[in-house]
Amino acid sequence: METPQNRDLQEAKDAEGRAASPQLPEHVKNFLIDIDGTITEDVPNEQPERMATCAPFPDAIETLNKWYDEGHVITFFTSRTEDHREVTEAWLAEHGFKYHGLLMGKPRGGNYHWIDNHVVRATRYVDRFTDLVKTTREIEVFKGNESD
Repeated sequence: METPQNRDLQEAKDAEGRAASPQLPEHVKNFLIDIDGTITEDVPNEQPERMATCAPFPDAIETLNKWYDEGHVITFFTSRTEDHREVTEAWLAEHGFKYHGLLMGKPRGGNYHWIDNHVVRATRYVDRFTDLVKTTREIEVFKGNESD
């Protein structure tokens, strides 16, 4: 079944010419977006009654829906548990968020360090959604990969 997540995937090869995991074209971004504290107030799992009534942050819907309409893949990745899926999907629908996927059960506690064989760009949400701009920051890499 063709879905927005896989329709544009392109074949990839490893250094030896073997098939590797397919990749999106360079111009398509795969956005993984947290919910609590990122598109709405920080609602802990221990207070699920607030999940249905919290308001989205200003510009979150407009910006994320714009990215969706531009052809990017929008997936919400939340520490909410599967028990919170129904209220979360209803809240996203009520507020008009466009998205392709919802991943529940992200580890709690922050201090995330994502290790992947694909390029990963991390953007920390601070106080508003705007267009993304390029900037330079210090990053940690595996020893011997300083040129990446």
